[in-house]
Amino acid sequence: MADEMVLRAQRFVNTTYNNGSTLGIGKLEENGQTGWPVMYALTRALQYEMGITALSDSFGPTTLATIGEKYGKLDETTIPSANFCRIIQSALYCKGYDGGDIDGTYNDRVKAAVGKLHQNMGVASTYPGSSLWPKTTKGLFNMDAYVTVAGGSDTIRSVQQWLNGRYILRKDYYVIPCDGHHSRDVAKSLLLAIQYELGMADGVANGVFGPGTQSGLKSHTVSVTSNATGVWAQLFTAAMILNKNTVAFGDFTTAVQSTVQTFQAFCELPVTGAGDFSTWASLLVSYGDQSRKGTACDGVTMITAERAASLKAAGYKYVGRYLYNPYPDGDLPEKQIQPGELATIKNAGLRCYPIYQTWSRSADYFNTNQGVRDAFQAIDWARYHGFKAGTVIYFAVDYDAMDGEVTSYVIPHFRAVMRTISENSGYNVGIYGARNVCQRVIDAGYASVCMVSDMSSGFSGNLGYPLASKWSFDQISTITVGSGSGSLEIDNNIASGRDTGQGDFDAGVSFDGLDTDLDKDAYRASMLTDVKNYLESIGVPETGGDGWTDSDWATLGGISTTEAFGAVVDADWLFTSLARTLRVRKALIQAPVMWELRKLNPLDFAADAAVQAGLKDDCSTGWGQIFAKTAIQARNYCIGEGIINGTGLDYNNKDDLRAVWDKLHDDQEYNIRSVAYTLIFNAELLGIPRPDLTGNVQVTEACLARYNGEGPDAEKYGQELMGLYNVLENYNALSRAA
Repeated sequence: MADEMVLRAQRFVNTTYNNGSTLGIGKLEENGQTGWPVMYALTRALQYEMGITALSDSFGPTTLATIGEKYGKLDETTIPSANFCRIIQSALYCKGYDGGDIDGTYNDRVKAAVGKLHQNMGVASTYPGSSLWPKTTKGLFNMDAYVTVAGGSDTIRSVQQWLNGRYILRKDYYVIPCDGHHSRDVAKSLLLAIQYELGMADGVANGVFGPGTQSGLKSHTVSVTSNATGVWAQLFTAAMILNKNTVAFGDFTTAVQSTVQTFQAFCELPVTGAGDFSTWASLLVSYGDQSRKGTACDGVTMITAERAASLKAAGYKYVGRYLYNPYPDGDLPEKQIQPGELATIKNAGLRCYPIYQTWSRSADYFNTNQGVRDAFQAIDWARYHGFKAGTVIYFAVDYDAMDGEVTSYVIPHFRAVMRTISENSGYNVGIYGARNVCQRVIDAGYASVCMVSDMSSGFSGNLGYPLASKWSFDQISTITVGSGSGSLEIDNNIASGRDTGQGDFDAGVSFDGLDTDLDKDAYRASMLTDVKNYLESIGVPETGGDGWTDSDWATLGGISTTEAFGAVVDADWLFTSLARTLRVRKALIQAPVMWELRKLNPLDFAADAAVQAGLKDDCSTGWGQIFAKTAIQARNYCIGEGIINGTGLDYNNKDDLRAVWDKLHDDQEYNIRSVAYTLIFNAELLGIPRPDLTGNVQVTEACLARYNGEGPDAEKYGQELMGLYNVLENYNALSRAA
């Protein structure tokens, strides 16, 4: 919603500073909405009015120092010009305060707003009156809130205000938000506060959990009998509150002791009920006390018999190893589980939990299609290594995902992972990443447990976030165990007991004979030529046919042979994944999908529209032109046979029928999956063996024919599709052999 006074502030900047060009920026959008662009412009305007020549979006040391040196404080006695005052008034409005009429007058309304600002910041006692001081001016020119915002805690806000009020006069302490949310800035400020109370001088205190801070905290245990009142109790209860523990801010009471015991048990710390060093550490930094000895580990080095013995002797029980290494010739040749390694782990009395990672180091890696592909590959590799049903596979998010990126990229990715793992295997989904991303994926229901990368203490997804509620392994340090041939470097992890890995393994499933991704560089062009030649030989031209007029083709968007081929080849990863999981030939699924895409006609579009309008209950739809009733029957059969997992639906139930039809129409991945299941179901309907990797000609043609029903037309359909199948299988076979 537009705010009239913010709009006036935007117009003031544009009018006064030549549409922003004087400030080295473009014209502000005059929309009446506050945000960083407005705050950056106002910051630059303030710098300009103070005579700073190198203008910047940042309210940095130069801006701060210039205010102090030139004016000391800002009020009606020191503000040098009307425009300078208008900048202050505009900033107040952008922060939600009454800045007067943006008339260049530091009047009673402005003074009241500044007083309210300082009160909300928690610094009114330090800065009484109505003058802005350098640090509170800095706090005015950003997007921090000083009132509790949506989802925030009033108790956390009281801690933020207390920190501001007590430490604002220290050199390196700046006003932190008072919005009721823990954050990176708040976490650093709490560490600064602890360092100040330990006696560190300005310039020495830096907000880093270093050796001096750790040493000091070891002599500042708080409990019901030690430091139960005073600033150390306040700092400790503040740390508890910021980690979302429900305690009262202030004294270390018996109620606090009880909550501390609960927190210690949750974090797998010694349950002392006191604020000892290990507890302080777990509250202040994600990795906590790195001297803790874990019982779990993970690593990129093969576990040999000697290394297994070293781990066992060091008290380790659980070993995390990677299912797959996309770069086996790179710097980490042993990252993937090696042949015979799981038997070694088992024989040593250890247990293994699998991790799946390819790249996963930037937001653009994560999306629905990649989630499906990762899940299928993880299933493949887990079966290859012999992991049993019930195993949790940890899918990595190996970068500092911002909260917005978790929403837009990571959550859809894991939704696809969960659906694919749940439907196509007996495995469970875990997530490996920073605290925030782990918690959000778990809250969304797309992972059951998490492996927390707490060593990455600088990640914004760790700073200011508590340990995830369903953590299984907490990665806190990198150490070396053993010596000689038994020496290996590991990530030392604390185990919660929520996942104990696997201690026994199946023989493993071979990849021999399975389809692989098409070698597109080598075969795409020639494959398209052969597909077009074959279809033309049976009367299917590049465009048109099947009742199409030139006008309908242009209006409705008919799909050419080249376009149908391109769509199928672009989705080759999905056809490959389904074929490998179902142990069928990829061409069996590709052929009907490519055919039905090419053969879409005006009647198909009309039928879809009729279902969408509620005039019909069902029709063939989507890439594979499947009826919802057929999809439900096929899926129910595959569920009953244990081929896939899920809950059966009733095609006589209109709600079930419409829900499946909508998925078939809107979700082409769901549609293609349903094509594969229908082809397997067709074998059951015909009373013949299921399609398999042999590519039996009679079985293949019969299943393809049944895709179009029964009778002479179906037989012709099967014969025509068998020709297309052979063209596709020829190139798939070449890729398999490469």
